[in-house]
Amino acid sequence: MIFYRPTDGDPLTGRIDYRPRTCFIMTKLGHPVPSEIDRIRSKLVTVLNRKNINIIDANSIVTGKDFLLKIWQILLSAPLGIAIISNDISQQTAANIFYEMGFMQAYGKETLIIKTIDTKIPSDFIRTEYIEYKDDFQEKIENYLENFFNLAQHYDFMSEVVEKNPLLSIDFLKRAWLISGEEAFRQKARKIFQEAAIEGRAKNSVEMLLVDFCLT
Repeated sequence: MIFYRPTDGDPLTGRIDYRPRTCFIMTKLGHPVPSEIDRIRSKLVTVLNRKNINIIDANSIVTGKDFLLKIWQILLSAPLGIAIISNDISQQTAANIFYEMGFMQAYGKETLIIKTIDTKIPSDFIRTEYIEYKDDFQEKIENYLENFFNLAQHYDFMSEVVEKNPLLSIDFLKRAWLISGEEAFRQKARKIFQEAAIEGRAKNSVEMLLVDFCLT
């Protein structure tokens, strides 16, 4: 897949620092943070830590460069994005959150919306399943994460189904590796890459950038 930078529309020709078993949290970050958002995030972080999932948000890294480009590179690197929204969030902040959600879904990332009971979501997301912050919140989050981890085996299976398309097969294995962090998926992708005999391509070609995760 070719990644086009949102800032200028040019293709990305550098490597991505992938972050397996990482969740990108999208919510209100600048002060003041609504108390309910703070409570939801705190409980979510507890569950993610228990599942050995790392956490990152837009403030986790300071690059001194373009803020949108930084966010874009972070969401490309992670397998999972979770948005936390409430009626206390401004329309501007909500727009930013759903913009980032759209990016993640377009790039095949797993996404989840967590919202307070009375909060409405945009019509484009009306068919998207979400979790409401109420008594069964923690149980539903844990069930979602169980299904999330099961996707690794699904993507592994899909990599075998499309074995005659090595680049697509490798992409499925990358998704499996990002979700699980299991080295076996990278080794399997490395073997497919070697058998496909595409080592002679330019280092910044689409093919080489795609398999970069399994060659490091």
